[in-house]
Amino acid sequence: MSYEGIMLTITFRGTSHTVFLPNDAPLSALHSRLELLTSVPPSLQKLIYRGKKIQHRQDDSDPEPTISQAGLRDGIKVQMLGSTVEELGQLNAADSAHQRKEQILRERALKPQVKLRSTGSSSISSHQYRFHRIESLTHLPRPETATECLTTLSKDPAVLHIMQKHHFSVGLLTELAPHEHPGLLGLNVGSGATVKLRIRLDTYDGFRPYLEVRRVLCHELAHNVWGEHNNNFKDLNSQLNREVAEFEAAAGAGTHQLSDLRDTYQPSSDEEVEARIHVLGGIGLRGNDTMEDRRKKALEAATARLINEEEELERSCGTSGPQKQSG
Repeated sequence: MSYEGIMLTITFRGTSHTVFLPNDAPLSALHSRLELLTSVPPSLQKLIYRGKKIQHRQDDSDPEPTISQAGLRDGIKVQMLGSTVEELGQLNAADSAHQRKEQILRERALKPQVKLRSTGSSSISSHQYRFHRIESLTHLPRPETATECLTTLSKDPAVLHIMQKHHFSVGLLTELAPHEHPGLLGLNVGSGATVKLRIRLDTYDGFRPYLEVRRVLCHELAHNVWGEHNNNFKDLNSQLNREVAEFEAAAGAGTHQLSDLRDTYQPSSDEEVEARIHVLGGIGLRGNDTMEDRRKKALEAATARLINEEEELERSCGTSGPQKQSG
């Protein structure tokens, strides 16, 4: 190998790593070095330079490209995406839990729904206070799925309820690409002119759970009124989440309410309560607990996470600006 080397700056989750390697070192040498620094195995690493993914060899029979042949030069900065094996296992477990929860929600959706009364001015307010346009990022994988997710959010009855009640209007609802703003889950630009949501996983091979994205959307809608994460904002954000829960409780009249920061759920049978508790996990249930005991412990566990999860959501929000009084 040549002793003439290059220096690369690799940014991963907000942390920069400096790597020195010979010009003619194979690309696998860079991946091995990054595995030592980040614990992300080479097979799960994605290197992005100037918005494009650095390509590997197309076939095992092809010679492995060197760092120079891959287009990497001395002093450039590269963005790395990827998950550790442990994180990937947690994602798979979370996805399984989400699928179980979605199955329960689908079964509940088949039951007769209670129609809510509407006022004579509802058609006017629904036209004005809504999402006027949605747009997915067509250069990312599965744009049709992204469009479907954004469309569902824009037509969510609970979200439209709080928008009409608080006179919220959003010009454009679009997605936030993970590699563009690592660490951010949402962004409100211009007090509702544009709302961007992180709907994709970091690995780009799937989408985040719908109800988690909806919680971020409620958070960003609160920024239509308050720019900073001050007490006024927190009060409004809490009010919006409460009103979403109350709306869905009214829609499922006669059921029990169990809500946490990630979703609102009103089980109508003991089996649904059991499934919900299983999804929450780690509540420390005893074999002789009654269903009411289990409901209380599930609610206590969700409440205990409230402060920490809301603080985490604020750290993942890129919206910050001057405050505005609501009209």
